[in-house]
Amino acid sequence: MGNPPRPRVGLVGLGAMGLGMAQSLRRAGHAPHVFDVRRDAAQAFAQEGGTACETLAELGARCDVVVSVVVNAAQTDAVLFGEDSLAAHMRPGSLFVMCSTVDPHWSVALEARLAQRGILYLDAPISGGAAKAASGQMTMMTAGTPAAYARAGGVLDAMAAKVYRLGDKAGAGSKVKVINQLLAGVHIAAAAEAMALGLREGVDPAALYDVITHSAGNSWMFENRMAHVLAGDYTPLSAVDIFVKDLGLVLDVARTSKFPLPLSSTAHQMFMQASTAGFAREDDSAVIKIFPGITLP
Repeated sequence: MGNPPRPRVGLVGLGAMGLGMAQSLRRAGHAPHVFDVRRDAAQAFAQEGGTACETLAELGARCDVVVSVVVNAAQTDAVLFGEDSLAAHMRPGSLFVMCSTVDPHWSVALEARLAQRGILYLDAPISGGAAKAASGQMTMMTAGTPAAYARAGGVLDAMAAKVYRLGDKAGAGSKVKVINQLLAGVHIAAAAEAMALGLREGVDPAALYDVITHSAGNSWMFENRMAHVLAGDYTPLSAVDIFVKDLGLVLDVARTSKFPLPLSSTAHQMFMQASTAGFAREDDSAVIKIFPGITLP
């Protein structure tokens, strides 16, 4: 008995995370089929190995495992069931790996919808940022049937340093991701508020940053995002509107069971204020721009 043949892998969505994941797959010895609505992005990737597909139908027909790294549930739905339908061309027994941040109830329903077509499903949101995606060091929060994991083979481990198996059906992966986004959004909002107070009080921002990053009040988000503020660089690695969406999902999930989330709701209002003030597409650290009476670096 030799090793089972390596699954043919496709990846949809070569954005900040998806491109790095496709590169990790290639580095692990896969020859990924890729699709992006920006054809030049797919072709640029394929120049160094792999295949750029012109359509989702072509990718679906050629692959045993398809990894989807698009922005949200609506885009995932369009990929699977839109005009150029991926689901219509995936073979029974193939696997769809959903890496977007979505409502867990939606993910549960998608598993059932794909099962009607004989397609396996993994609820598999991701975290870690673009750099960790590119180095294969990101985290995947996954849930799905044993058959889905068996079909995935080594594909997940090729993309992530930590692959958490959180349940034997869809939903738990997305629930844990939503909770991670609660913390991420609240931490960014709190970091911005702290830096804003420091600026208001005339504290040297570089000195404040140095002290906090060596003190108990530090957070990963303070250290990462307030560096953007100090540099005056709001080039979006993750945009303000991502947290308008993700903290909205957090509150939607909690509202279903009437569960109070006072900090999440305040942070959500802060990101919405920043978005409406014109900073929607700036880096999420631009939430600091909602504070009056301060001069930013």
